[in-house]
Parts: sequence; C-alpha cells; structure tokens
Amino acid sequence: MSRAWGHLHPALFLAAVSARGATTGVGARRRLSARLAPQEPGMDYQDAVRTLNTLQTNAGYLEQAKRQRGDPQTQLEAMVLYLARSGLQVEDLDKLNIIHVTGTKGKGSTCAFTERILRSYGLKTGFFSSPHLVQVRERIRINGQPISPELFTKYFWRVYHRLEETKDGSCVSMPAYFRFLTLMAFHVFLQEKVDLAVVEVGIGGAYDCTNIIRKPVVCGVSSLGIDHTSLLGDTVEKIAWQKGGIFKRSIPAYTVLQPDGPLAVLRERAQQISCPLYLCPPLEALEEGGPPLTLGLEGEHQRSNAALALQLAHCWLQRQDHPGIGELKTSRLSLLQQLPLAPVFQPTSHMRHGLQDTEWLGRTQVLRRGPLTWYLDGAHTTSSVQACVRWFRQALQRRERLSSGPEVCVLLFNATGDRDRVALLKLLQPCQFDYAVFCPNLTEVSPTDNADQQNFTVTLDQMLLRCLEHQQHWNNLAEEQASPDLWRPPSSEPSGPTSLLLAPRPPHGHSTNSRIFSCISHALQWISQGRDPVFQPPSPPRGHLTQPVAGSGSSVLQEAAAIHVLVTGSLHLVGGVLKLLEPSLSQ
Repeated sequence: MSRAWGHLHPALFLAAVSARGATTGVGARRRLSARLAPQEPGMDYQDAVRTLNTLQTNAGYLEQAKRQRGDPQTQLEAMVLYLARSGLQVEDLDKLNIIHVTGTKGKGSTCAFTERILRSYGLKTGFFSSPHLVQVRERIRINGQPISPELFTKYFWRVYHRLEETKDGSCVSMPAYFRFLTLMAFHVFLQEKVDLAVVEVGIGGAYDCTNIIRKPVVCGVSSLGIDHTSLLGDTVEKIAWQKGGIFKRSIPAYTVLQPDGPLAVLRERAQQISCPLYLCPPLEALEEGGPPLTLGLEGEHQRSNAALALQLAHCWLQRQDHPGIGELKTSRLSLLQQLPLAPVFQPTSHMRHGLQDTEWLGRTQVLRRGPLTWYLDGAHTTSSVQACVRWFRQALQRRERLSSGPEVCVLLFNATGDRDRVALLKLLQPCQFDYAVFCPNLTEVSPTDNADQQNFTVTLDQMLLRCLEHQQHWNNLAEEQASPDLWRPPSSEPSGPTSLLLAPRPPHGHSTNSRIFSCISHALQWISQGRDPVFQPPSPPRGHLTQPVAGSGSSVLQEAAAIHVLVTGSLHLVGGVLKLLEPSLSQ
C-alpha cells in the first residue's frame, strides 16, 4: 500500500527526524539539568520552564515505573511531605475555599464554566488545570488569565529553592513535573490571596496529587468513561471508584447523569465516606420559566458541563453565605437513580453572563480565517470523540456557504498514551474526510527556544512510529468501509451533513488519502497551502532538511472554495496547532 510521506522514504523520514530530534531526548534532558544552575539569580521565564522540564519522567523510566508501580497511597503521603518541605501544611489549603473537580470527559470545561461564573460575582479566582496548550503558565490562572511570566518565574524559584534546601538522604529532592506544579499553584493562590480556587484533578482522583486537599467547599464529577486504563482500571466502574476518591466527609458533591454501573459506584463511595452526593438536573430544568441559557463553549455536550458548573457555583455561594444565589424552584428525590436531585433554581444574571462569557481554548473552538476554518477539540476518549464528531458535523450543517465552489474536509489527528486509537479513528470515519493527516505533537522538527513545548516522557522515534500506526489503522478502516455490499443503498442520516467529499473514494485495495508529516508546522503548511492569512511557516535553519508541501492533493486544496479542518485526538496536538495559528498566545 503506497503512502504519501512529504517525498521522504519511511526509513529516511525516521532517520532524518531522529537525527535532528536528538536534542529533545533524555540526553538533552541530562545536559540541560547539568548546564542550568537554578541558584543563580536573574534567570528568566524560559530558564524556569527548562528547569521545570527536567522534572519530567523520561520515557524509559516511565515504562519501568508502570511495571513496578508502588503503593499509590504511599505516593499520596509523599505529596504531603513535599508540601511540608515547600513551606505549607495541608491545613493551609483549607483557606483556599477550593472547588475540586474530577471526571473523564468535560472536567476542564466544567472548571472553566465554574470559574467564570464566580468571577462574574466580582470574586478573585484561582484556577489550576492541565495540560497547558501553548505555555505552561496557562495551568495556573488568576481571574481567568495565566499568571504572568514574571509571577511564574518568581514562584517557581521560590518553591524550587525551598525543596532543594530541605532535602536529605531519606527523600528525593524534587517532586515530578505535575506534582511540582500542583505545589506551586497552592503557593500562588495563597500568596496572591484569591477568594477561591477551582482545582481540576490530574488523573483519577483517589490517588491524584491534588487529593491532599482535605476540606474543599464542594466537589464535582463530570461524565465518566474509559481513559488512562493502565493507571485507573479497565472498566468504567473501576474508574468511577477512583474518581469518587475525592469525596470528603460532610462535603457536598455533585455529578451529572452517568450509566447505572458507575453511578452506583459513586453512590456507594459517597455513602462509605458520608459525603452527600447529588445528581444534577439537566440544564433544561433550570431554563424553565426564563430565557434559554447561552454558553460560550460550542457543542451539545457542553450543556451537561454547564449544568454541573451551575450547581458547583450555586453550592459554593450558598456555603459561603454569599448573597444572590438564585431563587430556589424545587428540590426532590430522583427515585430512578436513587440519588437526591440537586436543587432547581433560577440562574442569576451573574450566572448567565458567566456561562456566556466562558472561554476555554482548544475545546470545541472554531477559527475562521479566509477559506480555512479550523475546528479544534482536544477530545481523546471514545465518549469525548463521539461528542466532538457530533459538534463538528452540526457545525458543518450550520456553516454559511460563501460560494458554490467545492469544499474539502481534512482531519489532523494524533493520539498518545494507552488509548484505543483504532476505536477513536473508527468514530471519526463517518465525517467523510477527503484527507487524513497524522503528525507528532511537535510544532517544529528542529530544536526551538520554546521550553513550554518540550516533552521528555516519550521519544521522537515512538512518536513517529505511532503516526505510522495511525495511518495504517485509518487506511484499513477506510478499506473496510469501502468493501461492504456494493448494492447496499447509501446511508441517509437525517442529522448528518451533506458529504463534502471532493476527491472520489479510491477503489478497494488502493491507498486512501492520508498523509504523514514530521511535525505540526509541516502538516499545517500542506493543509493551508499558504491560504491562511495568519499562519506563516517558519524558515528552516540552515543545514536542515525540509519537507516540501507540494505534491498530491495540493491543487485540490489550492482550488477549494473552503477547507474545513478538524484537529482532534490530543490536547497537546491542539496546543501545538494553536501556537502556530495564534502567535499572540506565545507572547
């Protein structure tokens, strides 16, 4: 089966990129750690981020740690010791008035809605989330904005030096990357005196390092599904047990409608811990008797996240005796789910404005630029990709056709970790893409000065081999789709968009329209063909190989009246695309 490689043979492709990518590997990590002297004053933001990146677990060690995983409870206790060594006690975190949120799908969007609602009341908000899209300081926000490079640098070295000073022979001097950022966020929020902190769980809940929080004001669980199976378990019930680990005695918690199995697990966990758990009514129940709620985030699935956010914000305001929490309508028991139904109330004007003004980059985000429309969604689980496909197809249906010329659909995809890539790609097949493009989560092949994009948890060879597998899976799925009974009438799905297919499907046994590129920049060059008014491909350094953008499919893209590009499968991929499409985000 033939493949398009940007005019590079597969073996040469891997060799050339690996040679140039050696600086992103473990050796570079060690050289960087040795070269930097964290004690020296006057280091800037990039120096802080480079030093932070030395705390990333390298790929080889990560695999070994998965095989020899220690007691997770012991790891959580270690986090408490790190907190103490950094100069804080768990009791200090009680002052932060925390809203703690977990879930598989939508927990970040729920946090974004919640933070924006409470900010609309004039409260000073803190917000800790992961991962970052363009710059690491996005993970720690005050009043919705990433902390400044100066503030990030100040607190990074303060925590880093404190941990260095308190090390002894019985402990590791530095926590891993995510743990360090969690500690740093607590320091920032306390020192900057926020009124509340919205804290998103990293992975799971029970043993996540954020779970050293003892007394949150309220907890939330967004939609559950399968993800991080090597860490959390291979069933939704096992994952629900992990997520319910953030419940605390006598602290109210809220969840959205879940399948019966995981909901039962959440209910049992809450009963064991003596945590009052409530089921959020649908958003329609809160809209009765008033105008419809407008959400700042697109997609039908965001209504579930908004419903949870309203309950979390309402509960926080109520427990803090804050005026203006909305008029209570009803409160009744949900007999079907055997969980109390959360209160149905009239959303206040602050709540309405908060929902409408919510922004959350890389989640159901649309950038319209000339003939190109970029649809960005970091969906990376089966349930979130299903929601992404629904959103994308509905967006295509609603699109405004500016001309009668041909339109092209392009998929830009990558997936990482232990996710079921075949299942994710299969869910994307019905979108009828003209081209599928695969690339690693690297903005550039050649080294850059942007430390925010460094990733030592996976080697470059592993990334490229993963792209090869993605293309092979995609082509196999396309051939399976093309091979059923030729006499079967075409599917007429009333809710689906009309096909945007411009190039005819190849006959069975021939290559599908898929491409692999060595980095995001090369992929965007080929997709945009110079037609995006903002994206300008960077000039390659002297002596470096370039991947030409001309070739099969270029004329199709150049002549199309409109190009619709869905970027999905990984938030890191979406972040790299945003970095190139919106240069201001890097400043």
